[in-house]
Amino acid sequence: MNDAKREGEQLGIEKGRHEAEQRTLESKRNAARKLIALTEMNDQLIAEIEELPAEEVEKLRAETRH
Repeated sequence: MNDAKREGEQLGIEKGRHEAEQRTLESKRNAARKLIALTEMNDQLIAEIEELPAEEVEKLRAETRH
């Protein structure tokens, strides 16, 4: 029973970490979208500032054009 409890706690911790990582990533994406919309910064600079892959910023820029 004790092992099951620990395993459950570990799964909960991992789920919490994953959710926090997803929120952080979405926050970075939103900030990048704002930089794309409000500035003339290039994708590489936005990627560096927001710590996102340049390809991700390029994708976000393409989405805002549509």
